[in-house]
Amino acid sequence: MFSRHRGLYFLWIALVIATGLACRFWLGLPWFWAKYSGDALWALMFFFIFVWLWPAAATLRIALLTFVFSVAIECSQLYHAPWLDTIRATWPGRLLLGDTFAWRDILAYLVGVAAGAGLEWLAAWFTGRFAGRHTGETP
Repeated sequence: MFSRHRGLYFLWIALVIATGLACRFWLGLPWFWAKYSGDALWALMFFFIFVWLWPAAATLRIALLTFVFSVAIECSQLYHAPWLDTIRATWPGRLLLGDTFAWRDILAYLVGVAAGAGLEWLAAWFTGRFAGRHTGETP
């Protein structure tokens, strides 16, 4: 099993948040890239948050959890209770919960989740710990 360090994932979370905010608001990207890179990074952030919360969980399990969570948040945008719309009207509420349902957002979430899982599998492969194999060991 690939070993995870919670402190490292905390740093990854902070980096993804900073990158997502920069893509959305500060880099002056065209609308399409700003919106969908932000959505993909939002899902990647939650992938890393879930890894931080459950470091022993399998990457595939974290990826599935993150994708289901992301789709649930997106579908919640179809529901407009006054109290929920009040939360969504705030800047943090809009960043975390969104405000308008869009099918394309779900594709962006899938890209973010796939990036998280891919990064984990790549790190495991590079460190030789994929599927329990260690490169420095003798048979």
